[in-house]
Amino acid sequence: MSILMRTWFVAFFVLSLALHQNAVDATVSKSMRLTWGAQHASLIGEDLQLVLDQSSGSAVETKIPFLFGSTEMLIKLVPGNSAGTLSSTGDAHDEIDFEFLGNVSGQPYTIHTNIYTQGKGNREQQFKVWFDPTADYHNYTIHWNPTEIVWYVDSMPIRVYRNYENEGIAFPNKQGMKVYSSLWNADNWATRGGLDKIDWTKEPFVAKFRQFRARSCKWTGVASISQCAVKSSANWWTSPVYSQLSSSKLGQLNWVRANHMIYDYCKDTKRFNGQMPLECSKAQF
Repeated sequence: MSILMRTWFVAFFVLSLALHQNAVDATVSKSMRLTWGAQHASLIGEDLQLVLDQSSGSAVETKIPFLFGSTEMLIKLVPGNSAGTLSSTGDAHDEIDFEFLGNVSGQPYTIHTNIYTQGKGNREQQFKVWFDPTADYHNYTIHWNPTEIVWYVDSMPIRVYRNYENEGIAFPNKQGMKVYSSLWNADNWATRGGLDKIDWTKEPFVAKFRQFRARSCKWTGVASISQCAVKSSANWWTSPVYSQLSSSKLGQLNWVRANHMIYDYCKDTKRFNGQMPLECSKAQF
C-alpha cells in the first residue's frame, strides 16, 4: 500500500524573530486553510488532521507566501500499513519538498526530499527514519536563507542544498512560496516503486499535525527579493551563524547520511549517464 504525505513549499515560509515589519509568526488555523478534501479533514486551533479514504485525500496551504527563514511543524504519520500513501508538508516554479512515503506494517517510513528551481527538480535524496514516526509527534523543519537550504528532523539536519547561483546553478530566491501539506494516494510509485498498493480495508488513513510555525519574511512582490535578503538583525536568517552548519550539526548530518541515507541523486551516475548535475561537484555542506 502506498500513501503519500507531503509538506512542501511552492514559490515558502520561515522560523524567525518577529522583528521585521514583514515577519510572520502564526499558528495552524490562523495561517493555513483547507484546499481540498475539507469534508473529512479538520483544522482547529493548533491541530490539523488530514484524511485519506477512497473518496479523496486532503490538503492545506498557507494563506500567504513567504521568502526565506525557517518553518516547522510537528507531525504524527499514518500508523500501521500505510503503503501507497504520500504525506507531504508547485510554470517555472520553485519548490522545497519534505515527503513521507508510506510503508507495509513493520517497515520504516522513507523520508523523500527534493528541490525544484525554475521548474526543474530531479534532486532527490531519501532516508529511512531511525524512529517510529507514527508513535508520537516529531518536528520537521526547513530552514531557507540566501546561502543554503537545510532540512531538519527533530533539530537534526539531514540534508543541505547550498547556493551556487554565481556559478550558474539555480537557487530558489526570486519568488515567494506558500507552504502546502497533503495526504493522498500515490500507490503507483510511493512504496517500493508502486509494488505495494493501498489496502483500502484499513481506511481512513489519518495524519496529524500541530504547532505549525511560519515566522518568516512575508512576500509582497518583487521588492521582497532584496528586502528579505538584506543582512540585518531583523532578517535573522542572514546572520553568518546560519550561513553554514556548526561542527556539531555537521557531525549529526554525517551520522544521518552514513547510517540512514538510501538514495542520493549525486551518486546516481547511471541515471544521468555520467553527466552529473553541476552542484554535485561542489561542496555540499
